[in-house]
Amino acid sequence: MSTARRLRIPGIAYGGDYNPEQWPEEVWAEDMRLMREAGVTMVSVGIFSWALLEPAEGVYDFARMDKILDLLQENGIAADLATPTAAPPAWFFHKYPEALPVDRDGRTLSYGSRQTFCPSSPAYRRAALRIAGALAERYADHPAVAMWHVHNEYGCHNDACYCDTSAAAFRTWLRARYGDDLGALNHAWGTTFWSQWYYDWEQILPPRATAAPPNPTHQLDWRRFCSAELLSLCTAERDVLRRAAPDTPATTNFLVLRTIDALDYWRWAPELDILSNDHYLLSDDPEAEVDIALHGDLMRSLAGGPWFLMEHSTGAVNWQPVNRAKRPGEMRRNALAHVAHGADGIAFFQWRAAKAGAEQWHSAMLPHAGTDSQIWRDVVQLGADLRALAEVRDSTSTAQVAIVWDWDARWALELPSQPSGELRYQDLVRDWYTPLWRAGVAVDFVRPDDPELDRYKLVLAPSLYLVAEADAANLARFTERGGTLAVGFHSGMVDENAHVYLGGYPGAFRDVLGVVTDELFPLLPGETTGLTGDVASGATADLWSERIRLTGAQAVASHADGPLAGRPAVTRHRHGDGTAWYLGTHPDQDTLAALLDRIRQEAGVTPEHDAPAGIEVVRRRGAQADYLFLIDHTGKGAEAPAEGVELLTGAPVTGTVPIPPGGVAVVRELHRSTS
Repeated sequence: MSTARRLRIPGIAYGGDYNPEQWPEEVWAEDMRLMREAGVTMVSVGIFSWALLEPAEGVYDFARMDKILDLLQENGIAADLATPTAAPPAWFFHKYPEALPVDRDGRTLSYGSRQTFCPSSPAYRRAALRIAGALAERYADHPAVAMWHVHNEYGCHNDACYCDTSAAAFRTWLRARYGDDLGALNHAWGTTFWSQWYYDWEQILPPRATAAPPNPTHQLDWRRFCSAELLSLCTAERDVLRRAAPDTPATTNFLVLRTIDALDYWRWAPELDILSNDHYLLSDDPEAEVDIALHGDLMRSLAGGPWFLMEHSTGAVNWQPVNRAKRPGEMRRNALAHVAHGADGIAFFQWRAAKAGAEQWHSAMLPHAGTDSQIWRDVVQLGADLRALAEVRDSTSTAQVAIVWDWDARWALELPSQPSGELRYQDLVRDWYTPLWRAGVAVDFVRPDDPELDRYKLVLAPSLYLVAEADAANLARFTERGGTLAVGFHSGMVDENAHVYLGGYPGAFRDVLGVVTDELFPLLPGETTGLTGDVASGATADLWSERIRLTGAQAVASHADGPLAGRPAVTRHRHGDGTAWYLGTHPDQDTLAALLDRIRQEAGVTPEHDAPAGIEVVRRRGAQADYLFLIDHTGKGAEAPAEGVELLTGAPVTGTVPIPPGGVAVVRELHRSTS
């Protein structure tokens, strides 16, 4: 939130999605009273109101929205006004059925829910820009409107459409990508394989369902196209809004969370004034707090500073096989953990729980039970907490460690016909992130082509299957200049076109790592191999092994059994003035943590603070003070060394600060040296 178009709300913004159109107008006054009681400062409005705002093509009814915005203004609550384009009305599809999306198997999907449109449809684009323009013209100067909310959750349900219109748009995108050179595309896609050579652009289709696995580069370019196509819709709406209100910031809610990978947010981030995210916990995640931290750090890295949590839940969601309620204190911990990792706004889906519709069992700030409920009491308490943390706004974080994150690499790794179908990009990155999180080590996420890697002591690439030659060279230069680089298995294997680097694995990283592999030995589910060497007795690994030969590196750990007994599994190599590590297998959790602890200590990386085990430690740095967040995930409580003022209670801190069981302490303290 450091752009010129700033959110004109003091402190940490607080609120949620507000859908008053779902309720009789007499309920609205109660909403305002309760919002004030809870400390709500901003709500998102109009997200799914297209059918009411435009009941027929080109016919608008703004009476309801006028009243809502006026009411918010009268009660001192800002509006994040949405373009309602995520849910076109029935009349639109009745008139323009060609705008309905087609799935990979060729089935046309029906309207009747949300995001059921083809992203390449000219009819949809015209209608979306028309309603966005009408809203912008009417409300550009309304005093309640503090931010534009473009669309909602791009790519959540319709990240790809396989219709003929999309096929034509895909070909247009490909012609631009390959300089209108069909030969260049054939080379990039390797179309001499399986007689896939194209002689005319019109022969190219989306990767629809086929009898055998489709071309991997074809699929990869399709993922890139789908992300770009949705981004073009977002920026088109943004431009309409910006012309009407040049000083009002615009956002759209990203989906940076474990289960979604549709969009390349490195490309999206520069196009928005404020970066927002929707984050939801998975009920079967035993360490959901790690997921909050990882994705909060990724959002902060995308934003280059503070960001906005546009949606999370007060309790259960409605879209998982089993939707569990949050445990006592969990909602508060979740929200304050997001603040710790850079959120300058905390919002929920939604304000008032719906009594009808597909999300009627999704929790809300005001639940079905009303104000005589634990959720409501927690919502009011959180509002007070955020007011107490107002001065934290605009502070950010510094890190000595960076993790390389790349959507191309993620997409490519999870294409079919890999050496192992058991590899999941998100899981591999989280495996490396978790020990750093437990140790209280701050982490940034970076692109592989980041030109300023030297600001870090340690760069980790847990999973970089796909990497351009120039990007691999960028990481090697970081090592040559004295940095420490650690690379995970099955990295550096293919270039940006998903072509294998020849001459031995790990391809693009052979020289910097000082190893070469001639054959891969992925492990079957449940299969393990023992590890020996400079690791603890009983160390094991799963998922992956490979026949490594040293070409300058030293073996730190080797396989103890199986076909690769005695072969290196973990290596260390001096390269220039720095050190490069290779983890050519997937060590067990404790062994991986010990290895990463050694690697970071050798790199000179220290934790943010000395705190007991089970206490999450995060530091945000402000202009006048630092803010130390201490979050108890054990439920037992603890004490940690600190000096300053505990902001949630206002109590002075001398020597140590108590952290309540399952609770949070936030200490304002004097600046520390970053050396």
